[in-house]
Amino acid sequence: MKTLLRITNVIFVLLFLFTLTACNNSDPTGPSTTVINPFSNGGTERNMIVIMSDMHLGADLSYAECKNNLAALEKLIKQIKVSPNVKELVIAGDLVDEWFVPATTNTYQGLGQADFVSRLATTNSGVFAALNSVIQEGLILVTYVPGNHDLAITAASIESVLPGINQARDAVLGLGTYSPVAYPKIAIEHGHRYNFFCSPDPFSNQTVAPGTIMPPGYFFTRIGALAYIQGNQPPGDTTPVVTPNTSGGNSQDYLYRYWKDWYMTLNMFPISNRFDENLIVTNMNGFTGTYKVNDLIPFQSSPGGFIDVNLYNGIQDNWDLRQTYNSVPIHINTGLAIDSVNSNTWTDYQSELQYFMNPASNKRLVVFGHTHVPKISSYQNYVNEKCIYANSGTWIDNNPNQTTMNFVVITPQGAEVSSQTLVKLYNFEHEVVTKMNENSLRF
Repeated sequence: MKTLLRITNVIFVLLFLFTLTACNNSDPTGPSTTVINPFSNGGTERNMIVIMSDMHLGADLSYAECKNNLAALEKLIKQIKVSPNVKELVIAGDLVDEWFVPATTNTYQGLGQADFVSRLATTNSGVFAALNSVIQEGLILVTYVPGNHDLAITAASIESVLPGINQARDAVLGLGTYSPVAYPKIAIEHGHRYNFFCSPDPFSNQTVAPGTIMPPGYFFTRIGALAYIQGNQPPGDTTPVVTPNTSGGNSQDYLYRYWKDWYMTLNMFPISNRFDENLIVTNMNGFTGTYKVNDLIPFQSSPGGFIDVNLYNGIQDNWDLRQTYNSVPIHINTGLAIDSVNSNTWTDYQSELQYFMNPASNKRLVVFGHTHVPKISSYQNYVNEKCIYANSGTWIDNNPNQTTMNFVVITPQGAEVSSQTLVKLYNFEHEVVTKMNENSLRF
């Protein structure tokens, strides 16, 4: 009798849970909790475009930002491969990470970039094997677009570990924008092109590192990685205070704002070392020296006096040159660019400024990575047409106050007038696909 009652109770609970789940899933605005296949269009056409970014794969798992999520990433790539509806997989930057390396570590271990990338592929062998399997099968086009953490990684280095991959690169190293095959009104790029700390800088430091394009964000990230492995210990030093030079004009004002960025970041990511220690080991992208934190921070000899800086001397004066070099359509004011380096919404806004409100652009759907903040937003362009911006989020293990394991899926419209291009945002946390948001438009 007790056994029968237990069985009856179990059946009742299961029926109740099924009914509750069905009710919860009836709200089309909420995230889906049912088992869904994000790579199915309900038909037989192979037309879906999957965008992923910011995997941040490292050569050493003792400090790499993506370690626990590697198995899930490999599993999702394998799911993409077997889909009969996926046409393209786009990796929108920060696949290979040579920035998030502790400052005291020799990134290349005395060798070169090719060896570093090879070691990284070995460390993340499951993910690279899954990607290579997709590439070699040839049914799905796999495209790589550079990000800032792989800004100096050459096309040859990527080809050496992902032979046959399509690479969407600008004429200059470290940038790329991609429009999927047959869809010129879609633009996919990483989004670092518009960031003062993260976009290629071929003008600063040329006397000490000829040919370098490394922006200051590289050094900030090296320091941040050191803070990470030190476990955010009490700071070993204090950031020297700089005060505005009111008689120095725009150049000195911009350098003061630049100091404020460094002041904020060094206090946010404290290291136990003193700032006068030679601790930042470079030996890559033109740099051969070992540098102090003090080499990066603007300083002055007396309050209100002349503000100077060692590395990146003059960076506040060459921003317009950098934007021209980096093919930024609508130039951003230097002061605003410096003040906005840590603003995710500022990066998102560039989709509207550079594409939707730019009469020289025909793009209606733009996808960035970079910010690690997954989202979908709609805009009106300069002729009042609906446009969509999506951010593909990240795959790092810990993404504070945000989800991780994100990806975007675009299903292009059909020939019917009523058909819409669908844009959907998902995550794969706990290896369960959850739809986070969606929107649609017709080109």
